Amino acid sequence: MRILGFDSSAKSASVAVCDENGLLAQYFQNCGLTHSRTLLPMAEDMFKNLGLTLSEIDLIAVSNGPGSFTGIRIGVSTAKGLAWALGKPVCGVSTLEAMAYNGAAAPEGSIICCAMDARRNQFYNALFEMHGTVPVRLCDDRAIGGGELVKDVKKYKKSLFIVGDGAKLCYNILGNFEFGAELAPEPLRFQSAWGVCMAAADKAAQSVHELLPVYLRLSQAERERQERVFDRNNL
Repeated sequence: MRILGFDSSAKSASVAVCDENGLLAQYFQNCGLTHSRTLLPMAEDMFKNLGLTLSEIDLIAVSNGPGSFTGIRIGVSTAKGLAWALGKPVCGVSTLEAMAYNGAAAPEGSIICCAMDARRNQFYNALFEMHGTVPVRLCDDRAIGGGELVKDVKKYKKSLFIVGDGAKLCYNILGNFEFGAELAPEPLRFQSAWGVCMAAADKAAQSVHELLPVYLRLSQAERERQERVFDRNNL
């Protein structure tokens, strides 16, 4: 089965094609350009170099959150638009689960700590343990403060392998972690469409109507609206 994967959940963006034998190609960039400008041209170049057409894809997968609200919407909209036009099934996967596949490079027995900078002194986080080359989830995706995260990871009493665009910040917060913590090398740190393909490989396909973004928390505009309503009601 050939899977086309998209990730645009943060500053970096990537597109990949995988089949049952593994990664065929991946196009990754971390230059900060708007994903609506880059995602489809990246896919077009990749398919041209592979000598494939979109009709030869069996499944379109995308990281549907958590992450940048705008980035997630761009990725999900791109996947849904292509799936609708081509009559292909789609699959939305957790951004954090997708990046956990980078933990295949971790020392044996490590806990994979996926950390995205969620701003407001929080991380989007989930913890996994590698079983062979497959990350096994230890907790749900969550928005969590640094102090609470440190307290939570200590209970596993195992070394950490930290991935994600918030990995360096998370590593600094952990300080001299008593069980040991390793910051993933930069090429393995960021979200990738390869991870999206891997996470989607054993999941049920969805229709375009079922694929929705997963934000974990309200957008800034929604938070500000709620604050204004609260202020008015308490005058």
